[in-house]
Parts: sequence; structure tokens; C-alpha cells
Amino acid sequence: MQASTQALNLSQPQAVAANSSLNLRLPSPFQLKQQLPLSSALGGQVERHRQAVKAILDGEDDRLLVIVGPCSLHDPHAALEYAERLAALSRQVDDQLLLVMRAYVEKPRTTVGWKGLAYDPHLDGSDDMQGGLALSRQLMLGMLERGLPVATELLQPMAAGYFDDLLSWAAIGARTTESQIHREMVSGLGLPVGFKNGTDGGVGIACDAIRSAAHAHRHFGLDAQGHPAIVETLGNPDTHLVLRGGHQGPNYDAASLEQARQGLHKAGIRPRLMVDCSHANSGKDPLRQPQVFNQVLQQRLQGDRSIIGMMLESHLFEGCQALGKAPLRYGVSITDGCLGWGATEALLSEAATSQRG
Repeated sequence: MQASTQALNLSQPQAVAANSSLNLRLPSPFQLKQQLPLSSALGGQVERHRQAVKAILDGEDDRLLVIVGPCSLHDPHAALEYAERLAALSRQVDDQLLLVMRAYVEKPRTTVGWKGLAYDPHLDGSDDMQGGLALSRQLMLGMLERGLPVATELLQPMAAGYFDDLLSWAAIGARTTESQIHREMVSGLGLPVGFKNGTDGGVGIACDAIRSAAHAHRHFGLDAQGHPAIVETLGNPDTHLVLRGGHQGPNYDAASLEQARQGLHKAGIRPRLMVDCSHANSGKDPLRQPQVFNQVLQQRLQGDRSIIGMMLESHLFEGCQALGKAPLRYGVSITDGCLGWGATEALLSEAATSQRG
């Protein structure tokens, strides 16, 4: 993170009461990074990818940024097979598209359910978070080794330090964009971050988040060793809006994009728009994502350069499946439904061709 930390001197904690929840100690982010280190070569690659994303945000690179991959990672073998395919496709379309692999290891839940690989890597409710953190970091390193930039949603701020050195882009979800804690966290990240519009479809909350994250903050947090600390951040200028629709329906049409630009302009924010082709924009139908993608791409081809990127939920095979119904089908999402690889490859190849003119 781009932050300086000042550790606090705290008194010894009191004994845990008999009716308190059980506390199991995890390795610190520093310890896990030592166990699964980022090599200097891969570290340089991450920095180059971050700069490439920033160049797109700043209008210095006219490629389309595409965050693409499974709704969530649950099977390491399928995730790495997908990464292999995406890396090969990236080499074919890199002149027009910057493909960033979606490596989501945390999943927000409306009530309860599987919270993601970092929480429950064995998919059985055992919540082996120590193993989940290690496996998640190992998988992201494997994606980097295949030459891919990596993206994730940062849901639990305490978990961000385990992965922040591996990421080229991150998302803050619709339910956490309003959170002061997440805004403070983003202000200390040295990578581009997209804030999603609120679940109501409005962009005001995201505009507030972008402005807040651009400022320096001092806040409660943890240092790299996992100790309570006063965290001082520098502010993050590389943030932008992600349109994902809302309760009233989609918001990727020309009128909605214009309304978003006006909202950003009113807040004094440069209009840099990414469209999430899933969620409310697709009516939660993963097979409608290409329709959304192509309509947004046409707006870009017709001159709307505020559109800097898009998001796709895609896996080896389309659809989704319920966790707990054994055996699980290989390469099929256990959270939101996804577009299959064949349709994804065709969509992105055609998009690159269209942009070449």
C-alpha cells in the first residue's frame, strides 16, 4: 500500500471471556509475503501493468481495459486453465485490448453463503482462512507467471494487505463503495481502483468515494506485521466509476452514460467510465453480457472516449451450479452465472477487430 504506518503502544488485552467468539491467529501479511514472495521480475511486471492501466485511465493509451474472468475462484486447476487461455488470447488482442484476469477470492453475501476462496478453500464450511489466504496468493502468483495482470474485489480491508502487491486493478463493490473504511483503504493503494455505483443505480455515492479516496487520510488499521497502527495514506488519484446497473435496471445506455458523466463533472471528477456487463446491466443473465458489451463498444466506436473499460464474468463453461451438490462440474461457477470460454474468446476477438477498423 502507498501508506506510512505508525504503530500504537497498546495495553495487554484482557482474558477472553468464556462466552466470547473463538479467535485463531493468522499469519501477518508480511509473513505470508515472505512465504510466497513476489520476485523482482514479477514485481516489475506488476508495476508495468499498473502503469498501463493508468495510461488508459489518463487517455494516454487508447486500448480498451477489460476485466474478465470467473465470478469467483473456487477450483485452482480450472482457474489456472482459464488463465492459460486468457494469456494466449491476450497476445492476440493486446494491440487493442488490455485483458486483466478477474481473480476474485472474496464474495459479498446478502445474508449467508460461501464467502470465497480466501475464507473457505475446501468448500465445506471449515473456514480454513489461513489455507485460503495462502492458496489465493499462490493462485494470483500463478496468473502473474503466465504474464497476466490480476484484479480482485477488495471486500475485507484486513485481507487487502495479503494481495495488494500482486494487483494491477481492484474493485470496490456496490455495497461497500459508501464505506468510509474502504475509501480510506483505497487512498493508500498504489494501483487503480474502480468504485461501483450504488445498488440503487445512482452515481452520487461513487462520486463521493472517488473524491474521498483521492485525499490523504489518517485512520485506524494494521501494519504489515499485523499490529494495530495509525495508518497515514497519500491519496489515490487513479480511481474511476464502474456502472453495474441498479434496482431500477441497467445503466449502460447512452442516456445513462451521459447522466454519469454529468454527475462526475458536477463533482469535479474526470469522466472515466467502466461498464460491468453483468449484474443488473445483464438482468443477471450471463448470456446477455455480449449484448451489453457490444452496445457499449458501439458507443465507444462512435466517439465516446469516456468509456475506458468493461467487465465480464466468464469461466471455462457457461452458467453456474449450486455448491453442495456433488460432484461439482469442472470449470463452472459456484456463484454468479458466467459466460463460457468459447463465447468470451469470440466476443473479445471481434471487439479487437472492430477497434482496428
